[in-house]
Amino acid sequence: MTSMNTFTSTRESAISWLNTILCERLSKHLKLSKCKPGHLLITVHGSGAGIRINSEPATFSQAGSGLPCGSWDPQAEGWQSALCLPLPTPGATTISGPLIEKTDTGYVIHYDILGLVYWMLSRHEEVGRIDLDKHGRFPARSSHAFKHGYLERPIVDEWLAILAQVVQRTWPQLELVKSEFSVRVSHDVDTPARYGFSSIGRLLRTMVGDVLRRREVLEALRAPLIWAQSKEKLHSSDPFNTFNWIMSTSERYKINSAFYFICGKTYPARDARYDIRHPAIRELMRRIHVRGHEIGLHPSYNTYKRPDIIASEARVLMRACSEEGIKQASWGGRMHYLRWQTPATLYGWEQAGMAYDSTLTYADRPGFRCGTCHEYPAFDPVAGTALQLRIRPLIAMECTVLAPRYMNLGSGDIALKKFIQLKQSCRAVNGNFTLLWHNTLLERHQERTLYEHVLAA
Repeated sequence: MTSMNTFTSTRESAISWLNTILCERLSKHLKLSKCKPGHLLITVHGSGAGIRINSEPATFSQAGSGLPCGSWDPQAEGWQSALCLPLPTPGATTISGPLIEKTDTGYVIHYDILGLVYWMLSRHEEVGRIDLDKHGRFPARSSHAFKHGYLERPIVDEWLAILAQVVQRTWPQLELVKSEFSVRVSHDVDTPARYGFSSIGRLLRTMVGDVLRRREVLEALRAPLIWAQSKEKLHSSDPFNTFNWIMSTSERYKINSAFYFICGKTYPARDARYDIRHPAIRELMRRIHVRGHEIGLHPSYNTYKRPDIIASEARVLMRACSEEGIKQASWGGRMHYLRWQTPATLYGWEQAGMAYDSTLTYADRPGFRCGTCHEYPAFDPVAGTALQLRIRPLIAMECTVLAPRYMNLGSGDIALKKFIQLKQSCRAVNGNFTLLWHNTLLERHQERTLYEHVLAA
């Protein structure tokens, strides 16, 4: 299942990385260190108090998903759950006695919270997995979170909220970090036009599909004209050209949309038909930039194990943007088809010099693949190395919820309820509800209504 035989959170590099997480999420004054085998100690400079975290009975020593899982009711011990629910305890089925004990110098926590943080954020669980889907993706159904019913909960954030309460009781004068809930929306530009960028043969096949499958006879009749007039810019009547509507909707809700472009071809059957050099794509990029929205990278299908190709495609994007006078404070993006391999894909983004990646959710189920809805620094669990790259967890992709091949909830009230549930969980932990919605799934009134309701909720 994995090349890793031991839990690596006790490496100095991992402790340093976990310390960074604590400083970002709780307080810059916290210091994490080893205190004895199987224990980590949180201290504050100049204070004799401390919080000792006992790694027993949780071990997190395997990359697979076979850990046991119980639950703990914080309210029974006088602590507050962010979601007002008992917390899952991956790695431990039962905990004898109080989970959090007061001592003369602070507290002892008898559950390895930081081991859980390490295991979830580093995606240690996924290293070396072979139980993958047809696209080579680790599926939700194979994950520990799905098997134990906590995939739709930000479990890392919930446990850090408990740890924050312990920190506050230990050092009452310590000012904790305050984060604010936000919505982040992005759009993978896989197919910017239904008819543009097509060969004559593909155009004819699309027109036949319009008539036979979609019952859109009028649209099929207009297709040749739309195709012919898409040489310099996307035609306003092309059903997939929803970009102006997307940007106007985002602006109404005070959201900056991010649009991720494919800049290479490693598997033509699954990659984009357009070229980043095409005048219509360049015009779209300029329009996005002028309106204050973001442009990013969407690496082609077969790049997820090839850091060098991700970096090469990033250079293509940077060159195109430079030629168009497009400048941004930072750059990021998402892998095509959500293809990901830990840790290889991390290094593609790192080599490309990108600030963040926003791939990590599951294709088959929405939720908290990393256990968090907060951005965090990446870590390679195999080499035990912290990276400059930031991980921006994706909470939901629209087709995961809507499409028949996945959850098949349609585009009505049932789907809306699922999106709102996920959004409310992010709000409860003051995190980021990060949503992917393709331009191709906004051509119909019902889809647009659902999208607006999700943003407004």
